[in-house]
Amino acid sequence: MRPLQSPAIEKKAVRIPDKLYFKIGEVSEITGVKPYVLRYWESEFKMVNPSKSRSRQRLYRKSDVEMILKIKKLLYEDRFTINGARKKIREMGYGKSSSQAELPFEKKSLHPVIQEIIQELKVIQQMLGE
Repeated sequence: MRPLQSPAIEKKAVRIPDKLYFKIGEVSEITGVKPYVLRYWESEFKMVNPSKSRSRQRLYRKSDVEMILKIKKLLYEDRFTINGARKKIREMGYGKSSSQAELPFEKKSLHPVIQEIIQELKVIQQMLGE
């Protein structure tokens, strides 16, 4: 016999419609999270940051909805605290301040490449007669 779970925690595949933006009611329906909870999570998880329409309605992107589903899993299924979930999401690579990925080089290997480029630029400069 399997343990009882509340309907909010019951695992099921969530299909996110292929749309550009979602209103808070749609996100609530898709994720099973009440709108007031979504607004609270926005204040606690900076990576959930819906834009606002002219009428000040929240407009969530698909990535926001996916992040909300990750947060919901961490809080409701994995039983993390808000702080624990925030830390786990950062460990997963979300919410970093820089959006640029790190280069896969070692700094030592860049020096010869840069020197070679400088030499090639000098040759081109000489060809142009400068």
